[in-house]
Amino acid sequence: MKNVFVPGLTELQRAEISTVEIPGGLRLHGLLDYDSLVKAEEFDFDELLDRARTELDAFDGTVDAIIAHWDFPTSVIVPILAAERGLPAPSLESVLRSEHKLWSRILQRESVPECVPDFCAFDPFDPNALDSIDLDFPFWVKPVKAHSSQLGFEVHDPEEFATATETIRAEIGRIADPFDQALARVTVPEDVRVAGGRTCLAEQIVTGTQAAPEGSMAAGEYRVHGVFDMRKDATGHSFAHLDYPARTVPESVRDTMIEVSERYLRHVGYDNGCFNSEFMWDADTGKLWLIEINTRISQSHSDLFVKVDGTSNHAVAIDVALGRTPEMPHRKGRFAVAAQCMVPRYEDGVVTRVPDESQIEALRRRFPDTVVNIDVAPGERLSELPNQDPYRYKLATLYLGAADHDELEQRYQDCLEALPFEFEEVD
Repeated sequence: MKNVFVPGLTELQRAEISTVEIPGGLRLHGLLDYDSLVKAEEFDFDELLDRARTELDAFDGTVDAIIAHWDFPTSVIVPILAAERGLPAPSLESVLRSEHKLWSRILQRESVPECVPDFCAFDPFDPNALDSIDLDFPFWVKPVKAHSSQLGFEVHDPEEFATATETIRAEIGRIADPFDQALARVTVPEDVRVAGGRTCLAEQIVTGTQAAPEGSMAAGEYRVHGVFDMRKDATGHSFAHLDYPARTVPESVRDTMIEVSERYLRHVGYDNGCFNSEFMWDADTGKLWLIEINTRISQSHSDLFVKVDGTSNHAVAIDVALGRTPEMPHRKGRFAVAAQCMVPRYEDGVVTRVPDESQIEALRRRFPDTVVNIDVAPGERLSELPNQDPYRYKLATLYLGAADHDELEQRYQDCLEALPFEFEEVD
């Protein structure tokens, strides 16, 4: 019986991991808590690392595996803890090379240059930062480290650039300061340092159809166990759907995504870990762009793998962390297709009503195996919620399964109508 530790473990993830079977079985243990690792307004990287060490040291048994499925700081804490205990994990430097958007772009330009958008680093605290950017408007600006799409802005002129950088300056320290604590553990190249964790990127805007392979590198063997469609909303800024399996890009394009991901991972020395990569394919030009590579499985994918393949992607993460050859069933689940869908709102407001448990349960009876996570509560003002992207607010997250994509889309629309939210307007 293997003891597997999962930082920031939630009850939903506990249920997903219950679908995983390994020889001899496993005992699942949380490490630190979700609020400290994911929801915290502020955190200290070194302090979290010490707390995690203390919890592991106090455990009366063997620590057999530690896996990550959350973004920073979890994604960086796990390889440190694993290395200290001699457990399989990627090197800290190989993880930080991908976690740091500028460092990753430089390494992408070395290994997969045909897929890299134009980019330029700048210091958002430099009053003359715009003068150092050699991209034409419009372009994206973003910190070298942030959660999801937070503090990422599409800017069309100097005024929008000034507004975006003002917001970034006010909020970048929340992630940048603890990220600097992590970066202090490795040697960062001179052309990556710029303003430390407070460095920003200006990047060429790319358009097209977005898709995401997920896989693993274990003892030098590269594998992909799924490819997802990443569908944006009508604004083109925020994700509305994450669909599995992918169908919006040709098989030849998916194959290229998979090959590019491997070429990059080998270049940065990444091994004994999982990954998910994001690409944009322009059908008009045939151009393929690499958006980013994340050094972990995606927790957003887990329930979708259960619905379609019969087992969570945690199966692969656990195998790799135990030093085993990763195995994943194929199309053994209850549904042919599945999706993670957002319930969005595009204006600010104070929440006055959310769906109650009876309404959610009625929806589950109507659509079996549907998961509904309500992300807001009465009394909360949307603009004050943490971990929101700049272009919409996320009210709830849905996980749906269906027999085909048409049925899946209809279920999504039916769920939107069946889940009432109400708001008090604000100035």
